[in-house]
Amino acid sequence: MSRHTPLGSERTLTVRGMRFRVIESRADDATETIVLIHGIGMSHRYFARLHHVLARSVRVVSLDLPGFGGLPKPGHDITIEEMADAIGELVVAVSSRPVVLVGHSMGVQWAVETAVRHPARIARVVAIGPVVDDAHRSLGAQARALAVDTLGETPATNVIVSSDYVRCGPRWYLRQAAHMLRYPTEDRVGSLTVPLLVLRGAKDPIAGAAWCDRLVSSARDADIVAIPGRHHVVQRSAPDAVADSILEPTPGSRSG
Repeated sequence: MSRHTPLGSERTLTVRGMRFRVIESRADDATETIVLIHGIGMSHRYFARLHHVLARSVRVVSLDLPGFGGLPKPGHDITIEEMADAIGELVVAVSSRPVVLVGHSMGVQWAVETAVRHPARIARVVAIGPVVDDAHRSLGAQARALAVDTLGETPATNVIVSSDYVRCGPRWYLRQAAHMLRYPTEDRVGSLTVPLLVLRGAKDPIAGAAWCDRLVSSARDADIVAIPGRHHVVQRSAPDAVADSILEPTPGSRSG
Protein backbone atom coordinates (compact mmCIF):
# COMPACT_ATOMS: atom_id res chain seq x y z
CA MET A 1 0.00 0.00 0.00
CA SER A 2 1.38 3.42 -0.96
CA ARG A 3 0.87 6.92 0.41
CA HIS A 4 1.53 10.34 -1.05
CA THR A 5 4.44 12.43 0.27
CA PRO A 6 5.98 15.75 -0.85
CA LEU A 7 8.49 13.73 -2.90
CA GLY A 8 5.93 11.42 -4.49
CA SER A 9 4.34 8.07 -3.73
CA GLU A 10 5.85 6.08 -0.87
CA ARG A 11 5.57 2.36 -0.22
CA THR A 12 7.53 -0.42 1.42
CA LEU A 13 8.75 -3.54 -0.33
CA THR A 14 10.10 -6.67 1.29
CA VAL A 15 12.97 -8.34 -0.57
CA ARG A 16 14.71 -11.42 0.82
CA GLY A 17 13.03 -10.80 4.16
CA MET A 18 14.33 -7.20 4.36
CA ARG A 19 12.14 -4.10 4.38
CA PHE A 20 12.90 -1.28 1.92
CA ARG A 21 11.17 2.09 1.62
CA VAL A 22 10.57 3.26 -1.96
CA ILE A 23 9.73 6.90 -2.76
CA GLU A 24 8.89 7.48 -6.42
CA SER A 25 8.33 10.56 -8.57
CA ARG A 26 7.40 10.12 -12.20
CA ALA A 27 8.08 12.89 -14.73
CA ASP A 28 5.68 13.06 -17.65
CA ASP A 29 6.79 10.73 -20.47
CA ALA A 30 10.05 9.88 -18.69
CA THR A 31 11.81 6.83 -20.08
CA GLU A 32 14.85 6.83 -17.77
CA THR A 33 14.73 5.77 -14.12
CA ILE A 34 17.29 7.00 -11.61
CA VAL A 35 17.55 5.19 -8.27
CA LEU A 36 19.12 7.06 -5.33
CA ILE A 37 20.94 5.05 -2.63
CA HIS A 38 21.91 6.78 0.61
CA GLY A 39 25.05 6.19 2.63
CA ILE A 40 25.67 4.55 6.00
CA GLY A 41 23.44 5.80 8.79
CA MET A 42 21.39 7.94 6.43
CA SER A 43 18.02 7.96 4.65
CA HIS A 44 16.40 9.43 1.55
CA ARG A 45 15.97 12.77 3.32
CA TYR A 46 19.35 14.22 2.33
CA PHE A 47 18.57 13.32 -1.29
CA ALA A 48 15.27 15.26 -1.29
CA ARG A 49 16.58 18.35 -3.10
CA LEU A 50 18.31 16.28 -5.79
CA HIS A 51 15.22 14.06 -6.07
CA HIS A 52 13.06 17.14 -6.76
CA VAL A 53 15.43 18.51 -9.43
CA LEU A 54 15.86 15.19 -11.23
CA ALA A 55 12.11 14.52 -11.17
CA ARG A 56 11.56 17.45 -13.53
CA SER A 57 12.88 15.32 -16.39
CA VAL A 58 13.23 11.66 -15.34
CA ARG A 59 11.57 9.08 -13.15
CA VAL A 60 13.26 9.10 -9.73
CA VAL A 61 13.19 6.41 -7.04
CA SER A 62 14.72 7.17 -3.64
CA LEU A 63 15.40 4.18 -1.40
CA ASP A 64 15.70 3.71 2.33
CA LEU A 65 17.66 0.53 2.93
CA PRO A 66 16.88 -2.01 5.67
CA GLY A 67 17.87 -0.80 9.14
CA PHE A 68 18.08 2.84 8.05
CA GLY A 69 15.55 5.68 8.01
CA GLY A 70 13.56 4.09 10.83
CA LEU A 71 13.08 0.78 9.01
CA PRO A 72 13.39 -2.50 10.93
CA LYS A 73 16.89 -3.90 11.36
CA PRO A 74 17.39 -7.27 9.65
CA GLY A 75 17.63 -10.20 12.01
CA HIS A 76 21.21 -10.92 10.98
CA ASP A 77 24.25 -9.04 9.75
CA ILE A 78 23.96 -8.05 6.08
CA THR A 79 27.05 -7.94 3.90
CA ILE A 80 27.47 -5.55 1.00
CA GLU A 81 27.06 -8.49 -1.37
CA GLU A 82 23.76 -9.52 0.24
CA MET A 83 22.45 -5.96 0.14
CA ALA A 84 23.49 -5.66 -3.50
CA ASP A 85 21.59 -8.81 -4.45
CA ALA A 86 18.50 -7.44 -2.71
CA ILE A 87 18.87 -4.09 -4.50
CA GLY A 88 19.25 -6.00 -7.76
CA GLU A 89 15.88 -7.65 -7.16
CA LEU A 90 14.34 -4.37 -6.07
CA VAL A 91 15.26 -2.49 -9.24
CA VAL A 92 13.49 -5.15 -11.28
CA ALA A 93 10.40 -4.58 -9.13
CA VAL A 94 10.42 -0.81 -9.75
CA SER A 95 11.53 -0.65 -13.40
CA SER A 96 11.19 -2.84 -16.47
CA ARG A 97 14.32 -1.23 -17.97
CA PRO A 98 17.89 -0.91 -16.68
CA VAL A 99 18.22 1.92 -14.17
CA VAL A 100 20.87 4.50 -13.30
CA LEU A 101 22.14 3.81 -9.77
CA VAL A 102 23.27 6.90 -7.87
CA GLY A 103 25.02 6.13 -4.59
CA HIS A 104 26.41 8.53 -2.01
CA SER A 105 29.29 7.64 0.35
CA MET A 106 28.76 3.98 1.38
CA GLY A 107 25.83 3.99 -1.02
CA VAL A 108 28.48 3.95 -3.75
CA GLN A 109 29.68 0.56 -2.52
CA TRP A 110 26.16 -0.89 -2.61
CA ALA A 111 25.59 0.61 -6.07
CA VAL A 112 28.89 -0.63 -7.49
CA GLU A 113 28.41 -4.13 -6.12
CA THR A 114 24.87 -4.27 -7.50
CA ALA A 115 26.12 -3.27 -10.95
CA VAL A 116 28.98 -5.79 -10.85
CA ARG A 117 26.66 -8.64 -9.84
CA HIS A 118 23.63 -7.65 -11.95
CA PRO A 119 24.94 -5.65 -14.93
CA ALA A 120 21.92 -6.33 -17.14
CA ARG A 121 19.73 -4.44 -14.67
CA ILE A 122 21.92 -1.33 -14.44
CA ALA A 123 22.54 1.25 -17.19
CA ARG A 124 25.30 3.15 -15.37
CA VAL A 125 26.54 4.07 -11.91
CA VAL A 126 27.04 7.51 -10.38
CA ALA A 127 29.37 7.56 -7.37
CA ILE A 128 28.95 10.68 -5.23
CA GLY A 129 31.60 11.11 -2.53
CA PRO A 130 32.77 7.48 -2.77
CA VAL A 131 34.36 5.68 0.18
CA VAL A 132 36.64 4.46 1.57
CA ASP A 133 39.49 6.82 0.69
CA ASP A 134 42.71 5.09 1.70
CA ALA A 135 43.62 8.26 3.63
CA HIS A 136 40.76 7.42 6.04
CA ARG A 137 40.66 3.62 6.16
CA SER A 138 39.80 3.23 9.84
CA LEU A 139 36.73 4.07 11.90
CA GLY A 140 38.61 6.80 13.78
CA ALA A 141 39.93 8.37 10.59
CA GLN A 142 36.45 8.30 9.06
CA ALA A 143 35.02 9.99 12.16
CA ARG A 144 37.66 12.73 11.99
CA ALA A 145 37.01 13.36 8.29
CA LEU A 146 33.27 13.48 8.97
CA ALA A 147 33.82 15.99 11.78
CA VAL A 148 35.83 18.20 9.42
CA ASP A 149 33.07 17.94 6.82
CA THR A 150 30.39 19.18 9.24
CA LEU A 151 32.23 22.52 9.36
CA GLY A 152 31.56 23.00 5.65
CA GLU A 153 27.94 21.83 5.59
CA THR A 154 24.92 23.96 6.48
CA PRO A 155 23.28 23.61 9.91
CA ALA A 156 20.20 22.14 8.23
CA THR A 157 22.26 19.43 6.54
CA ASN A 158 24.04 18.62 9.80
CA VAL A 159 20.67 18.26 11.55
CA ILE A 160 19.48 15.77 8.92
CA VAL A 161 22.73 13.78 9.15
CA SER A 162 22.84 13.67 12.95
CA SER A 163 19.16 12.82 13.37
CA ASP A 164 19.41 10.01 10.82
CA TYR A 165 22.42 8.62 12.68
CA VAL A 166 20.30 8.57 15.84
CA ARG A 167 17.51 6.72 14.03
CA CYS A 168 20.01 4.19 12.70
CA GLY A 169 21.55 3.54 16.12
CA PRO A 170 25.14 2.63 16.97
CA ARG A 171 24.84 -1.15 16.74
CA TRP A 172 23.59 -1.31 13.15
CA TYR A 173 25.89 1.55 12.13
CA LEU A 174 28.98 -0.22 13.47
CA ARG A 175 28.02 -3.53 11.85
CA GLN A 176 27.71 -1.85 8.48
CA ALA A 177 30.83 0.28 9.04
CA ALA A 178 32.88 -2.91 9.40
CA HIS A 179 31.77 -3.98 5.92
CA MET A 180 32.35 -0.48 4.55
CA LEU A 181 35.94 -0.38 5.75
CA ARG A 182 36.75 -3.81 4.31
CA TYR A 183 35.09 -3.39 0.94
CA PRO A 184 37.68 -3.03 -1.89
CA THR A 185 35.93 -0.25 -3.79
CA GLU A 186 38.81 0.33 -6.20
CA ASP A 187 38.97 -3.38 -7.12
CA ARG A 188 35.22 -3.71 -7.62
CA VAL A 189 35.11 -0.54 -9.73
CA GLY A 190 37.57 -2.30 -12.00
CA SER A 191 35.02 -5.09 -12.49
CA LEU A 192 32.26 -2.77 -13.68
CA THR A 193 31.01 -3.35 -17.21
CA VAL A 194 28.72 -0.30 -17.17
CA PRO A 195 29.81 3.36 -17.32
CA LEU A 196 30.80 5.11 -14.09
CA LEU A 197 30.60 8.79 -13.17
CA VAL A 198 32.54 9.81 -10.06
CA LEU A 199 31.21 13.04 -8.61
CA ARG A 200 32.51 14.90 -5.56
CA GLY A 201 32.41 18.27 -3.89
CA ALA A 202 35.78 19.89 -4.58
CA LYS A 203 36.20 20.51 -0.82
CA ASP A 204 35.07 17.03 0.28
CA PRO A 205 37.43 15.85 3.07
CA ILE A 206 36.02 12.30 3.02
CA ALA A 207 36.38 11.47 -0.69
CA GLY A 208 39.62 13.17 -1.67
CA ALA A 209 40.63 14.20 -5.19
CA ALA A 210 43.51 11.72 -5.51
CA TRP A 211 41.30 8.85 -4.33
CA CYS A 212 38.54 9.72 -6.79
CA ASP A 213 41.04 10.05 -9.64
CA ARG A 214 42.34 6.60 -8.78
CA LEU A 215 38.83 5.13 -8.94
CA VAL A 216 38.35 6.62 -12.38
CA SER A 217 41.68 5.17 -13.50
CA SER A 218 40.63 1.73 -12.20
CA ALA A 219 37.40 1.65 -14.20
CA ARG A 220 37.00 0.67 -17.84
CA ASP A 221 34.64 3.53 -18.72
CA ALA A 222 34.60 6.41 -16.25
CA ASP A 223 34.40 10.20 -16.00
CA ILE A 224 34.88 12.54 -13.06
CA VAL A 225 33.27 15.83 -12.06
CA ALA A 226 34.08 18.05 -9.06
CA ILE A 227 31.56 20.67 -7.94
CA PRO A 228 33.49 23.79 -6.86
CA GLY A 229 33.21 24.94 -3.25
CA ARG A 230 31.10 22.01 -2.04
CA HIS A 231 31.71 19.32 0.55
CA HIS A 232 30.64 15.70 1.12
CA VAL A 233 26.86 16.16 0.98
CA VAL A 234 27.13 17.90 -2.38
CA GLN A 235 23.81 16.47 -3.58
CA ARG A 236 22.06 18.64 -0.99
CA SER A 237 24.22 21.76 -1.20
CA ALA A 238 24.34 21.88 -5.02
CA PRO A 239 21.43 19.77 -6.33
CA ASP A 240 21.15 21.55 -9.68
CA ALA A 241 24.83 21.12 -10.51
CA VAL A 242 24.76 17.48 -9.43
CA ALA A 243 21.61 16.83 -11.45
CA ASP A 244 23.15 18.44 -14.53
CA SER A 245 26.22 16.19 -14.20
CA ILE A 246 24.07 13.08 -13.84
CA LEU A 247 21.75 13.89 -16.71
CA GLU A 248 24.39 15.24 -19.09
CA PRO A 249 27.74 13.81 -18.02
CA THR A 250 30.71 15.44 -19.72
CA PRO A 251 33.39 12.90 -20.72
CA GLY A 252 36.59 13.36 -18.78
CA SER A 253 35.49 16.64 -17.22
CA ARG A 254 37.42 17.91 -14.24
CA SER A 255 36.49 21.10 -12.48
CA GLY A 256 37.06 22.80 -9.15
